[in-house]
Amino acid sequence: MSPPSPSNLPAHGDTDGGSAAPLALEMIYRNERHALVRFITRFRSNPDDAGDLAQEAFLRLAQSEQSRSEPIARPRAFLRQVARNLLRDRAKSAFGRGELLHVPFDEDAISAANEVARLEARDSLARVEAVMRRMKPKTREIFMAHRLDGLSYNEIAERTGMSVSGVEKQMAKAMTMLLQHAGKD
Repeated sequence: MSPPSPSNLPAHGDTDGGSAAPLALEMIYRNERHALVRFITRFRSNPDDAGDLAQEAFLRLAQSEQSRSEPIARPRAFLRQVARNLLRDRAKSAFGRGELLHVPFDEDAISAANEVARLEARDSLARVEAVMRRMKPKTREIFMAHRLDGLSYNEIAERTGMSVSGVEKQMAKAMTMLLQHAGKD
């Protein structure tokens, strides 16, 4: 899906078409779009998703500009925070559907891949392991029981003496940590 042009985004004061706000928004779009897509791509592997999320962030910037009397002082920081929030919302939604961080590991597929892919896989695994070591023991135990042992939240709750809600919260913490830190190390 190709992103709409910035002229399709609403802008602060865009009632007569002669306002300077649409031009300012267009300049922000031109200057920040690629950096924002790269930022989002660090957390999302699909570039189309990154482009869609960036477009949504710009849409929210434009909507926010409309509701303010003064322009946003740091639009780049605003866009990145909106992108983080959008990523978090999508992660929660994916988590609810059981899609988050489901990466099948097949020893044969990795060994058949080219050297670069093997190195990337090894680095990715090292980043995940580093994040796992930073987790609190209870969070790590619950995450491993669900993801590696295949236990349901109910089974984990019975096993640990926690409520299902408590298990869900620990899983959410683990997933958030993995999302936030796996791409940074």
